[in-house]
This record gives sequence, C-alpha cells and structure tokens, in this order.
Amino acid sequence: MDMKSEILTNLDNPRQLEKLYRDNKPTFKREFNTLYPQLSESPYAHVWNARLNYDDDGLSWGSTSELLFILVSALLAGTTAKLPQILSIPEEFFYTRNVGFILFPFLIAYFVWKRKADLQNRLLLGGLLLAALIFINLLPDTPKSDTLALSMLHLPLFLWSLLCVAFAGGFRHDLRKRLDYLSFNGELIIMTGLILITGGLLTGITIGLFTLIGLRIEEFYFQYVVIFGLSAAPLVGTYLTQTNPQLVNRVSPVIARLFCPLVLVTLVAYLIAILIYQKDPYNDREFLILFNVLLVGVMAIIFFSVAESTRSSIYRIEHLLLFLLSVVTIIVNGIALSAILFRISEWGFTPNRTVVLGSNILILVNLVLVTGKLYGVVASKKDISEVGRTIAAYLPLYFLWAAIVTFLFPFLFGFK
Repeated sequence: MDMKSEILTNLDNPRQLEKLYRDNKPTFKREFNTLYPQLSESPYAHVWNARLNYDDDGLSWGSTSELLFILVSALLAGTTAKLPQILSIPEEFFYTRNVGFILFPFLIAYFVWKRKADLQNRLLLGGLLLAALIFINLLPDTPKSDTLALSMLHLPLFLWSLLCVAFAGGFRHDLRKRLDYLSFNGELIIMTGLILITGGLLTGITIGLFTLIGLRIEEFYFQYVVIFGLSAAPLVGTYLTQTNPQLVNRVSPVIARLFCPLVLVTLVAYLIAILIYQKDPYNDREFLILFNVLLVGVMAIIFFSVAESTRSSIYRIEHLLLFLLSVVTIIVNGIALSAILFRISEWGFTPNRTVVLGSNILILVNLVLVTGKLYGVVASKKDISEVGRTIAAYLPLYFLWAAIVTFLFPFLFGFK
C-alpha cells in the first residue's frame, strides 16, 4: 500500500499516522499536502496540516537513538578510511578498490535501521555487500588492467543501487520510492556541499589560529580531523535531510529550476564551439571520454529536475525547458554513440569500448523515452509524474549494467 492510501486508511488512527510520519517524514509530508484539500472535513487533517506546515526555522536533532546511530557510523566510516595506516595496507590498492565501502555500507545500515527492513532484506543486502567486498579485493592486481579499472569504477554504482533498495525499505518497492531516492540524492549533494564548505572554512580558521601561536598542526589535522570529517559529511547530511526535510525542501526546487536553463544554454554553446573549433570525438580518445562524462552529468540534472517537478508545481515554461534540454542531450548522446561505433569499426572491441557502447545505448533509450513523455507534457499538458515513472521504471537497467561490468567483465575479457 502506498503512502497516500496509508494516510487515507489511517486518518482516524493517530498512532498509525505518527508511525507513518516517523518512518518517512519527507514522503509523508508531500503526500499529506497533496491529499489535504480533499480532507477539509476531518479535524485530524487540520491538526496534521498545522503540524507539518508550521513555519518553524528551528533545527530538529531527531531521536537520541538516531543521533547516536549516526555518530557511531561516522566514527566507523572515518576508521575505515584510516585502515591503510592502521593495517599497513598499500594506499593505492585500498582506496582504488574500497573507496565505496567507506560510505555506502553505513548509509545502507542507516536506512535499513530507519525503515525497519525485514530480516530477508537485511540478509540480502548484507550478503551482497560482503560478496562485493570480497570480490573486488580478490581480483588480481594486474598492471594496466582495463577490466580491473572498469570493475572498480562501476562498483560504487552497484553500491549506490543497494542504497536505493535500503532507502525504499526493501527489494520490492514502488516507482514513487525510486523517484524519492533520486530527490534524496540531489538533496544530499546540496547538504553535504554546505557541510564541506563550512568545514573548509573551519579548517582554514583553525590552522591559521594555531599558526599564530607557533603551532604547526596541518599534518595532524589533515590526517585525522579532515579524514574523519570527509567520511562523516555525507552521513551527517543524510541525517539532516531526513530529520529536517524543511532545510532543503525549498532549496532543491530552486536549484533544479536554476540549473536546467543554464545547462541548456551551456550545452548548446558547447556544441557550437565543437563545430567552430572542429573538435573530433571520433579520433580523440580523451575528448570522447570527457564528452561521455558531460553526457552523464547532464542526464543526472534532467533526472533530478524531473524528480523535483513531481514533488512541486512548476510553470509550463519549465516543462518546455526540460524537453529542450532532453532533445539537446539526445544530440550529444548521438554524437558520442556514433564516435564509439566508429572506433569499434576501426579498431575492434575492447573492454573500455564495450562499456562505453553499452552505456551510451542505455542512456539513449532512456532519453528517448523521457523526451517522448516530456513532449506529451508540453504538447498535451499531461501529468509530469508520467515522466517520473518512466525514469523510475528504467533505473534497474542501470543497476543491472553496473553489476555486469563490475562482476562479469573481468571474466568475459580474461582480466585484460
């Protein structure tokens, strides 16, 4: 049963409503506000409306147990980041293979605990995390191995997909929860960015103050305070977005609305510059790599903008801008796809070219589907939520592709 149905069913059950709210505050608030106009006859609805939409600038620290969970997780994440020094592990070996395990297991544990996932989902998530950890560290340390590099590069995406499962409360979840997960990622980036900016300022002030009295603390500070701070920042950012949704609820739509037209203008200007300066993605490997990174970044902005659009009302012109950005991104994707096909026809398949080809095809199909839905929104004034559902329904294909590249490519290409 989705959140809307749960709210309607339990409108006269204060205890169950409180449980729903505590389990997932952002989703509860959004769905309740959507339903509120049709609940004007219910006194309970009036109470919840006053509670949820009271303009309070205060910061909530949540429950003591939740705060303690985050603090312990932050300490464990920082300790994990220090394992090369603690256990005398070569830093290059550890960080290239295990950087994702510094953060994702603790975020997954937080949402498993917060969503009260059942034993089956806990065992599956724990088993997959352990299997991934063992697999990546047992891969042969072959110098200049493309498949090893690809596996290490796609492992964080695989872990990111497991975080989606934990965020949604289990492997069986609806499309709305996947969209909420995309929105959460955008909010987490914003909140973590603010924390890191504040931490950077604090670092500069602290080192400067101690320098004034003749103490050089830079090495100690960066080895311990900065390492633990960087590891803790996403966890603290997650905690703040979950306990204080009002902190980013107003910022995220503004960011989405601001970036969409700016990225559209920048992307068009970039394509024009490519033509003027005659950059060649067909024979310039480094340029093609950067071109694909640009493509992924723009696609992420489109997805975040759509996810935010389904949570708040936006103007028709913003739908049009999203549609135009999607069309231009398809053009970029077409150029990247034709370039990789040209390189494969000239020099054959390699692990890198195969991954780029598969990724470009996945992205192109997704963009075409999303653009088609956006055209319906612009031309026929259809509901933007249809676009969101299209994005959410397609996400498992990215997760599957990440798993294939991480776990199968080393064997398919003989660890080349």
